[in-house]
Amino acid sequence: MKSMSRNIELTPGELYHLYNRGTEKRRIFTRGRDYDRFLALLYLSNSTKPFHINDLARGRTSRELEELFVLDRGEPLADLCAYCLMPNHFHLLVREKTKSGVSRFMQKLITGFTMYFNTRYERTGVLFKGKYKATYVDDDRYLKYLLSYIHLNPVKLIEPKWKETGIANRPRAEKFLENYQYSSWLDYSGKNRIERHILNMNALEEYYEYKAPNDFKESVTDWLGYQSPSVEPEVRPRGS
Repeated sequence: MKSMSRNIELTPGELYHLYNRGTEKRRIFTRGRDYDRFLALLYLSNSTKPFHINDLARGRTSRELEELFVLDRGEPLADLCAYCLMPNHFHLLVREKTKSGVSRFMQKLITGFTMYFNTRYERTGVLFKGKYKATYVDDDRYLKYLLSYIHLNPVKLIEPKWKETGIANRPRAEKFLENYQYSSWLDYSGKNRIERHILNMNALEEYYEYKAPNDFKESVTDWLGYQSPSVEPEVRPRGS
């Protein structure tokens, strides 16, 4: 994938895949509380209103964390359409709502999480590898590929080479996805959970034919069946 330079402005109404990893390949999520903090920030940072550190300090128990996802955050800066958090990196699928909305959202998100992480683990300095990368989603076929690519990332945790060798145990892979709490897979699969407030699932209606949870699950898990990279569709963003 070809990453976009930060001096290229994102266009309102267009979709982008954003991603970044920890500096020096370090883990950015070491325990459940780290994931939970990033999820809370995905919601609170995507806001025209400033949020207060006291709001996040409340998110120490499951109940307090749930309360964060219903705080009045004003209008979102961007449409967050999908996400997946992995131990040393993250993926987001966003749609720019207003000029510079995504940039403002990402600045608040990265700054907020880095401050949390450095305080919690008594470290200093940058946490992520440079500025986040972005690819432009230029057609429906590439969007469908990205939705699968993003949501299947956790399979690497149980079968690191599945893309090269194929899935050894597909039922186990599907069950693992159904229990992975740190992606939007569960929301698109129809599970009713508080994290759904992070997303604007309606933002994809004009691009992606999504009628029921099973439609989404079948579309994504179909990718678990291919046996080698040669079977993977050749899908690239425009200009790559």
